[in-house]
Order: sequence, then C-alpha cells, then structure tokens
Amino acid sequence: MNRTYTAKPSTIEQAWYVVDATGLPVGRLAAEVAKVLRGKHKPTFTYNMDCGDFVVVINAEKAVWTGRKEDELVYWHTGWPGGIRNISRGDMKATKPDMMIEKAVWGMLPKGKLGHQIIKKLKVYAGSEHPHGGQNPTLLDISKK
Repeated sequence: MNRTYTAKPSTIEQAWYVVDATGLPVGRLAAEVAKVLRGKHKPTFTYNMDCGDFVVVINAEKAVWTGRKEDELVYWHTGWPGGIRNISRGDMKATKPDMMIEKAVWGMLPKGKLGHQIIKKLKVYAGSEHPHGGQNPTLLDISKK
C-alpha cells in the first residue's frame, strides 16, 4: 500500500533563487514566484507546511503591466475610520515598484499563518543590487515559461 509523503521540518531544505523581472509581466512573474515560495515545484511538497524556497526579485521597476492595467486603481484600508486609500498601478510602479510585486505575490499565497510565514521569504528590490550574495542564490529563469 502506498502512503502519502508528509514532509517534516527537519527534512525540508530551502534554497535561494534570484529572479530578474526585466520585461516580465507582473502577473506571470508573481505566479511563478508564488509557486517557488510555496514549494509546489518540489516533489516533497506538503500543503500545510512551509517547504518552499527563498526568492530575491531584482529590477522590479522594469517589470511591465499588460493591457490597460497601468490606469487601474489599487485600494486598501488603513484600519482607521475613513482610511480608504488608492493609487494607480502606474503610479505604484513609479514610486514603490517593490510593493507592486509584493502585493501581486501575496494575492497568490494562502492567507493566514502559513501565508504570513511564506511571504517573509520574498525579497524584492527595485534595482539590480541586493544584499543576499552571501547565500549564493542561483538564477531562476522564468522568461521561457
């Protein structure tokens, strides 16, 4: 009888990957990054554990929106009365390109404790420099997918 494999915290190995966002659509980039963060690319994937890898996204300011999405508004609430805020995606890309990628990836992760634990493994930088060279990250090429 075959049994379902369940990963244990002691058996999970986490790697570091670097993704260059230059010229990639934000949604497709976020989908691939979320898959690696979650660990779905591994044969040892367990749905209720954090078995994914760390991802460093560089050149976030060079990611592109397709269609007319630059004009769409993104809304959020501060938690205070009358605290609804909005910004267009184009303005967000110009002022906070790292937030643009983080919000897109967060939308594709599970909400709750596990999702909060997974999103901490995402590091996004607007330029091409990042301080994670000591972890020897490997290049994850998602442009061909």
